[in-house]
Formats: sequence, structure tokens, C-alpha cells
Amino acid sequence: MNLKDLGWNQEFDDKLSQINLQEDFQIARVAIEYKGMYKLYTERGEVLAEITGKMRYNNQFPAVGDWVIIDFQNNEDRAIIHDILPRMSKFSRKAAGTNTNEQIVAANIDTVFIVTSLNQDFNLRRLERYLTIAWNSGAKPVIVLSKADLCDKPEIKKNEVETVAFGVPIHIISSLTGKGLNELKDYLIRGKTAALLGSSGVGKSTIINQLLDQKKMEVNEIRINDGRGKHTTTHRELIVLESGGILIDTPGMREVQLWDDSEGINESFEDLKSIAKKCKFNDCQHDTEPGCAVKKAIENGELTKERLENYRKLKRELLYVERKRKYGAEYANKLKYKELMGL
Repeated sequence: MNLKDLGWNQEFDDKLSQINLQEDFQIARVAIEYKGMYKLYTERGEVLAEITGKMRYNNQFPAVGDWVIIDFQNNEDRAIIHDILPRMSKFSRKAAGTNTNEQIVAANIDTVFIVTSLNQDFNLRRLERYLTIAWNSGAKPVIVLSKADLCDKPEIKKNEVETVAFGVPIHIISSLTGKGLNELKDYLIRGKTAALLGSSGVGKSTIINQLLDQKKMEVNEIRINDGRGKHTTTHRELIVLESGGILIDTPGMREVQLWDDSEGINESFEDLKSIAKKCKFNDCQHDTEPGCAVKKAIENGELTKERLENYRKLKRELLYVERKRKYGAEYANKLKYKELMGL
């Protein structure tokens, strides 16, 4: 495999030049993460690898899409991972459960395809959450409205999405009829990486099969009662297309908790932030303050109350995660209780 076909570019060349690379070490890209093992793509082909004890001790675990430094073992079908190159971008979320840990879903992505279906699963609030995480990743978000064949008026749904996704490309597709799939191929040029993200059953695996023109990913029929597909993808995988593009498939996420504040929430709620600048007070909470431009916008129908409430919810979640990371769970929970009780 040619490294450029796998996404290698000048930026990674520059990063590599800053590392004292041993003569017998090679560059590889992580394709699949197993328990304790990784499948890598290299110029010699596929290889199974594991990380060094030092990396494990330092909690340095590669993610799908990472570029890693390896050396081959004697039989050359196994390798040892010695280091991870600095990431160009990463899609992170808070790991599921009570611990405050970052889970890197995919790394070194150029485009994030946020897939949401146009049937009963359509949810603007969930889309706002995905957009916030996508903007934080460093990649460019693209919204894919799937299962257009199950929606009578997909353009109306697209108009609704435009009210929460300013400047983000939106594509209506149907894997059944082929509608809109060629539009996605425009993002999948040689050396560029796209990740498919979305909740379980929105049709990500079916999209990949259509783009590959073959049945690589297992898919199941949707359930009649709620219109959702059965969860089939169980791991993250990097797939190289014949056209030269690269896709990273991810399992459907039942729990998508925010991890990093950065500027993602400001990008996702750019309209609300712009309106808030017109408030009489700089620290306006958009509650009972006089001269609140946000409340006025809601009254005028320029902004929905639900969008404001979701913004507040995501801000509270980010604040809680930040406190938990900095001070620990017990202190963060005490502050959360005081805020809820108005103390």
C-alpha cells in the first residue's frame, strides 16, 4: 500500500521530521483496534501489532486512524508499536460509565459524516450534540440525512436541519434508491479520510456497502415498530476505497457524552451566540433579565425555546465534565447539587 493512499501528507512528514526515527522503524496506520491488538496498514501490507509495555504504562493507546511508528518482528506478519504521531484531528467523547476518561473514536479525519435518518429516529437535539463534538474534532462536519425513501417530504426535514447547522453541507440520500450517494463521493478523494458517525440503526454500514459496491459490512433490516435498524457494527474500522478515499466506520453510539469544550459549542450554536451579543447585559443568563435579546428572539420565532434549553444542557454537561476532571467526582457532584438546589 502507498502511504499517500492511506492519507499520508506533508503535515505528517513535518511531524515525523521532529522525531528521531530509528533506521529499521516503519510508518503504519491503524485500521482496526482489537482487545490488546491492532490491525495496521503498511507499505508491506496488513500486519497485526501490539503496543510496548512503556506505552501501556503511560496509557498511550492508538485509535483507529492513528499513524504509528513500528518495527516488524522476525516473521514480518507481526509488529510492535513504539509511538503515535501527533494527531491532525480527533473525534473524542467522554467514555461511557462513571469514570472521567477520554475515548478517542477516530483520529486524523478530514471530514465527519454525521448520519441521521429521516424516519422516526430524526432528532434535532441529538444532531446539535453531534455537531458540537464534530466541530471540536478539528475535522469538517457534513450532515447526511439517510433513508429518504422512508420520508414523504425530506426537503422539509432538511430545512429544519438548516436552522441548527449553519454553513454545514447537508445531503439527502437513500441507499435503497441510490439518491445522493454520488454527492458523498466528492469528499472521498485520494488520501482524504472521512468518518461516519451516528446513532445505531441510521444506515452507516449500508452507506459503506453502497460506496464500496460490495457487501463488506453486515446490515440488518429495520424494525417496523420504530423504523430503526438493528445495531450491526461492533468495532471501528478504517476502509480504503478503490477510488482512493478512506472511510472510518464506527458503532452506533447509544451514549454520546461531551468531552472537550474548546470552540465546538460556539460553532454549533453560532446563531444563539450572535443574538446574545445584543443582550443589554454581557452576563445575561437569558432568564429574567431585562433587555434580553435571546428571549425576544424566542418570542419572535427567530429562535426556539428547545434550542436554548439544549444549549444550556450541553453547557452544564461540559462544566460538570471539566470540574470532574479537575477536582474529582465527589467535588463536582457537590457543586452540581448546590446549583440544582439554588444554593
